[in-house]
Amino acid sequence: MTKDAMTRGIAAGAATTLAVGALALLGTGIAGAASGSVTWDEGAARFTRTVSNTTPAVGETVTVTTKFDRTSWVDEFIYNVKDRHPSCLTYIPGSAKMTGNGAAQPVANPEVVVDEGNGRGYVRGAWGVTDWVIQNRPGFVQTPVFSVSYTAGKNCARDTALLTGMEYGGSLGGTNSLRGPSITMSKTGTATALAAVTGARVGVPSTLTATVTGGEAGNTVEFRDAGTKVGQAALDGSGRATLAWTPATAGSRAVTAHFVGTGFAAASQSSTVTVQVAARNTPSTIALAPVTDAQVGRASTITVTVTPAGAGGTVTFKDGDIVIGTAQVGADGTATTEWTPAAAGQSTITAEYSGNGTVTASSVQESVTVAPADEGGTGSLGSLGGFGSSN
Repeated sequence: MTKDAMTRGIAAGAATTLAVGALALLGTGIAGAASGSVTWDEGAARFTRTVSNTTPAVGETVTVTTKFDRTSWVDEFIYNVKDRHPSCLTYIPGSAKMTGNGAAQPVANPEVVVDEGNGRGYVRGAWGVTDWVIQNRPGFVQTPVFSVSYTAGKNCARDTALLTGMEYGGSLGGTNSLRGPSITMSKTGTATALAAVTGARVGVPSTLTATVTGGEAGNTVEFRDAGTKVGQAALDGSGRATLAWTPATAGSRAVTAHFVGTGFAAASQSSTVTVQVAARNTPSTIALAPVTDAQVGRASTITVTVTPAGAGGTVTFKDGDIVIGTAQVGADGTATTEWTPAAAGQSTITAEYSGNGTVTASSVQESVTVAPADEGGTGSLGSLGGFGSSN
């Protein structure tokens, strides 16, 4: 009873497939967007459905038309039409209309269902029982066209054929078909860039920063050194991902950032950034000479020795949390400061070496005993009055 006389037409632009991701990234979609048509017969009824853009980019408009025709002289009246579409397409209000006899009649208050629970929704128009007739007899030819427009959403599955279809009711029955044409959205194109890295050194964390255009917050970026993954990070709301990278060896490194891609966005890779990694810093040590003459109110000399000698830099001396002096490290590796204790007992002396260039910082802490201040004379000159006196 149902005869398929199906034909599919693809517009000339369909052959243009180059740089799909890049064009989508720029928001232009595919140049010469490909339309698609399918025609089939059911008895004496003939239907032609056309999708204006079968490969839309996010945000582009897709217009779907269904043309009704007859292959016999028997007329048919259309009562209602449903255009079925993937639920990720959003109906453009006011776009539903029926066209015939050279005039377009908007559908007043169409029924719009976003999702029937099967991943598809529909837009339905209805008319009076004699408003729209399909005719194909001498002197009387009527081929009404129902059209609806949608906006392609970013949540549409990618690289997957999304079926469209239609259902109608009329004076001779009706049909319910998902014959298409289908819509296929490519993944959004992305671009990844890696910022230059300076001051990298073995054993010292350096920040790797990648910027991805076309990704979403939370998407993953991998960082690689000569192809070997050294870590990964998630994109933030501004499209940036950062990683603290600690090189293990010195020399020239070839570092890249890789956006791994998602179900909606294509993978991309940055250009290689050459990073010069300097040798590991030389560790330093600092020793505090014993302070044995500390006494309240009297200056004592605190001396430290920094190794390696000649490293330069400064040493900050503290009594507890109080800074008591800062001194340059001499060519012989020593630094000194004067300290006058204010209270007797145990004092904690800390010496902090700043480090310098390729020499690391270090510190030392020692406990020093502080003696009380010297006591002065307590006698009275009056007690000496008996000496040399006479009666």
